Amino acid sequence: MAVYKIFPTKDATIYSLYPSRNTGLDEIIESSLSVNNASALPQTSRFLVQFSDSEINDIINNKISGSNWKAYFKGYVAELNGLNLDTQLEFYPVFGSWNMGTGKYNYSPEYQNGVSWGWRSYSGSNAWIIAGFPANVTASYSGTLGGGNWYYSSSNTTVLPIFSTQSFTYADSGDINTNITNMVKAWYSGLIVNNGFIAKQAVEFIYNESYENKMQFFSRDTHTIYPPQLEFRWRDYIFNTGSSTNTILTTTNATVALDENPGIFYPESINKFRVNSRPTYPARSFQTASYFTKNYYLPTSSYYSIKDLDTNEVVIDFDDQYTQLSADNQSSYFTLYMNGLEPERYYKILIKSIINGSTIVFDNDYYFKIING
Repeated sequence: MAVYKIFPTKDATIYSLYPSRNTGLDEIIESSLSVNNASALPQTSRFLVQFSDSEINDIINNKISGSNWKAYFKGYVAELNGLNLDTQLEFYPVFGSWNMGTGKYNYSPEYQNGVSWGWRSYSGSNAWIIAGFPANVTASYSGTLGGGNWYYSSSNTTVLPIFSTQSFTYADSGDINTNITNMVKAWYSGLIVNNGFIAKQAVEFIYNESYENKMQFFSRDTHTIYPPQLEFRWRDYIFNTGSSTNTILTTTNATVALDENPGIFYPESINKFRVNSRPTYPARSFQTASYFTKNYYLPTSSYYSIKDLDTNEVVIDFDDQYTQLSADNQSSYFTLYMNGLEPERYYKILIKSIINGSTIVFDNDYYFKIING
């Protein structure tokens, strides 16, 4: 197992219809298309998100074992409608620092003390550039000048493509789960400054009401359990049983128990859960010890998953690369970082194992809770 999550330090949405409006404290970030009824002009919105350099550096330098890691941006849908079959979001690293501000979409009068369609800092300060772009930097707008600046490429081929995309259809859940590994590597290496990323639809400013859509996601200021996240994944799988005489479980009629689970953790906690297993109906044999004191290893094709107990939503899904169970001379095990789990909530652990060609999911009410420190 190796999944580590961090949350944004700032985010905001910018609107072409309101070139000076700041929404830094809004509960929603969005990338939506509309046609303004008054002017009949097409409008769009884009959102910016930034994560902490120090947190990114700490994860890569001190927590990730090895260099083979991935970074995914995860955003949770609040409202999604009007999508075409090929609606696509694009994610580009931002060129130029920006101020989150303290505005909200519905504030009247509107706040102009942070990033907006026309400005990076506040209304009248540090306009987004519209000409004379540095190498590999661009912008796009229609009518109202601005809309952000971003890198579309890089001189360093090891981080190409430096942007990410995700397609959506009416049948999708609507959540964002996009690979921004190259972007994060560019920030970490110092190739570009970490000013976060900007998310925009691939097709914008269409003079057609049939292209109107709404793609809204929960922001860092949401009062729900769905803030956006940067999720690092890496493979720390080790199957080294040393001098242990325990054998691998080969029967599907098995009893699996979770050890080293005190049941309550702080967000800063890191815990190694041990997975003990044995045949439910062991073969009869003559021996001096109890059948039920012998521990078995789960097969190498064994994985764990985490669910929110209240909503039954998967927080960390089974993954054959990043949630594979390891093993040492004691038992099978996995290590869980609690930092990406919402506090004051209960979570359930599921164990999946492929035994003799059969896929078995052990759901034996293994619970724990994250509490505020």
